[in-house]
Amino acid sequence: MGERAPDGSSKTGKSAKKAVGAEGEPTPAKTAAKTATKRAAKPAARSAEKPAEKEAAPAARKTAPGKKAASAKKTAPGEKTAPAKKAAPSGTGAKKSTPAKKTAPAKKTAVAKKVKPADVVPPADAAVKKAAPVKKIAVRPPGGESPTALVRRARRINRELAEVYPYAHPELDFENPFQLLVATVLSAQTTDLRVNQTTPALFARYPTPEDLAAANPEEVEQILRPCGFFRAKTRSVIGLSKSLVENFGGEVPGRLEDLVTLPGVGRKTAFVVLGNAYGRPGITVDTHFQRLVRRWQWTDETDPDKIEAAVGALFPKSEWTDLSHHVIWHGRRICHARKPACGACPIAPLCPAYGEGETDPEKARKLLKYEKGGFPGQRLNPPRAYLDAGGKPAPPLGAA
Repeated sequence: MGERAPDGSSKTGKSAKKAVGAEGEPTPAKTAAKTATKRAAKPAARSAEKPAEKEAAPAARKTAPGKKAASAKKTAPGEKTAPAKKAAPSGTGAKKSTPAKKTAPAKKTAVAKKVKPADVVPPADAAVKKAAPVKKIAVRPPGGESPTALVRRARRINRELAEVYPYAHPELDFENPFQLLVATVLSAQTTDLRVNQTTPALFARYPTPEDLAAANPEEVEQILRPCGFFRAKTRSVIGLSKSLVENFGGEVPGRLEDLVTLPGVGRKTAFVVLGNAYGRPGITVDTHFQRLVRRWQWTDETDPDKIEAAVGALFPKSEWTDLSHHVIWHGRRICHARKPACGACPIAPLCPAYGEGETDPEKARKLLKYEKGGFPGQRLNPPRAYLDAGGKPAPPLGAA
């Protein structure tokens, strides 16, 4: 039987076989063409599949948030630690370590700069240099004394001296403020003893300011010659007498600002008069006072006014006058300028300068002066308490 062609026509069996062979069995040419086409299509298919998979991967990730979170939790530590370990030596790690290295030496240098000035401070060195020679001879270490300790030590010294010299008094003979004022002016650059031996003749002839103001300078010079610097002292005592007559009615004023206006009268003289004639406290800074307060390291000042202020700050004002007497008496009797009698000093344990003088007790006793050494004192007419304590009056001028 014959077969119909697709167009409805019938074919013979032979032609049908040819058609089947043509369509159903591939020819070598077609096979080669198909092979080439497949080889060319495989890379294209693969390349087409890859973007498809890439597109499908985010889609799958979006559709599976749980899995993404789980994987993120598992991989997060690994991913964070891995770059951290690798990045430690990298540029980022280097940037972090670089400022740390820079700041470390900066801190060290800053500390070194702070420590160096603290270790080497010029004032501290200067204090050590000053204290070095004193440490060798000091009974008590003088360095590093606090202001409170200084006040306590200074007041204790004054109490000790008050027990040693309970009869301390001004060692100038006087009967009224005018005589004390003139005697104090004459005591400059000489001893109180020499003044006390000279003033009796002066006051016998010129007892009042009016008398001395009208005196003949040449006659006054002859009387004052034993005191030394007699011409200058004559001008001073006559000048202050005239000023008292003209400006104060012949009376010695009782105020510091008035006394210092008189010729030849300074703060030291004014405080002697105020403290001993009027009972008004004052510090008398004479040569003995200056020497001792520096030895005791109460102050390093050399100007009398600054010494007065520095020492006055250590004591109540009510003690200033007696303090002056105690210090001056001790300077004249024991703590001498050239050779102190350290071995006979009652305040040796409190003195930073102990050892500057003779420390042997027997040899030191031979250096004592006035009543401590059995010799006459400065005054011709001393107070009764001084005589009762063993003091002796000084001899008059010209006595053997």
